[in-house]
Amino acid sequence: MTQQVTRLDLPPVDPLPERTQKYLEICEEKLGIVPNVLRAYLFDLAKFDAFVGMYNDLMLSESGLTKLEREMIAVVVSSINRCWYCQVAHGAAVRELSGDPALGEAMVMNYRVAPLEARTRAMLDFAALVTESSAKVSEADREGLRGHGFSDRDIFDIIAVAGFFSMSNRVASATGMEPNPEYHGTARE
Repeated sequence: MTQQVTRLDLPPVDPLPERTQKYLEICEEKLGIVPNVLRAYLFDLAKFDAFVGMYNDLMLSESGLTKLEREMIAVVVSSINRCWYCQVAHGAAVRELSGDPALGEAMVMNYRVAPLEARTRAMLDFAALVTESSAKVSEADREGLRGHGFSDRDIFDIIAVAGFFSMSNRVASATGMEPNPEYHGTARE
C-alpha cells in the first residue's frame, strides 16, 4: 500500500530523469526514506529542482549557523504556522541532531519553554518575529542578534531559513501533505 503524499492528484513525471532518480536514491541511502515533500514536487521537475536547490542551499551549505540551529528555526516557524508535515519532519531532525527527545518535543510545542542558551533563544525569537510580522523587524532587532555574536551573514541566513519554511509550510498545509510515518519514531530513545 502506497501512502498518499498530498490530497492533490498530481502524478509524478514518468519516467523520472536519471539525475532526479539518482537524487532520490541518495535520499533513500542517507535518510532511509524519500521525504514526502520531495515526492510532492515530482509532478513538475522545474519546481522540484527549485525546491531542492533552495533547501540544499539554506539547510546544507556552509553557514555560520549549525545544522541544528537551522532545524530549530524550521521547527519554530512550522510550529507558528501549524504545519503538520514540517513540525513532524523537522522535529525529528531536532531530536536526532540534539540527541535530546525532550528538546525536540519542546521545540514543536513551544520553544519558549525549552532550556536554551540566550544566543539560541535570541535567534529563535527573531525567527518568530520574521514569521509573524516581518515588516516589524527593526534595526534594534538585528542589533540584538549582533550582540549575541551573529554576523550580518548569519542574520540573513536566519531570515532566509524562516522565509523558506514559511513558504514551505503553506504549500505543505494547503496541499494536505502527509509526513512520512518513519519521522514519528525518529530519535525518541
